[in-house]
Amino acid sequence: MSRTGKKPVEPVSGVTVSVDGRTVKAKGPKGELSVALMDNVNVEQTEQGLVVSPTDDSAEARAAWGTTRALIQNIVTGVSTGFEKKLQIQGVGYRAAMQGKDLKLSLGFSHEVVYETPAGITLATTTPTEITVSGTDKQLVGQVAANIRDYRRPEPYKGKGVRYLGEFVARKEGKKK
Repeated sequence: MSRTGKKPVEPVSGVTVSVDGRTVKAKGPKGELSVALMDNVNVEQTEQGLVVSPTDDSAEARAAWGTTRALIQNIVTGVSTGFEKKLQIQGVGYRAAMQGKDLKLSLGFSHEVVYETPAGITLATTTPTEITVSGTDKQLVGQVAANIRDYRRPEPYKGKGVRYLGEFVARKEGKKK
């Protein structure tokens, strides 16, 4: 039994959720999102909210049960409050700046890296060493943050690079004489 799947997706004020065939759509103050349902699960609307249930007792249906409920919860949260990831840059001369809607990164390369902001994402630099990625789609926010981090991952000797805010980087001892 899925503990996550058993809980209904509770309604949020200002968000309208509709089930249209095999698609769940959520519309709120931050925009509109939808998720396609897998064939292994059913969704019905009740007074408690949206209730997800598996179609049968197969392993695939039970696995899809909790996943589908989490995806529906993510679109409801996304259109009501949105999602945000913060990145931190460490290293001498490493910095970020906004260039219009795009992000310009100086990460120790011979050239500056320009990251084009995808649709539905807002990038901001509060300080030259902090980047905020925000948007309504949780998967897209995480993917954009991971793409920016991949330009220069934190290295284990000095810890220089782009990391998530609060991320622990395991440090190694340097070479000895």
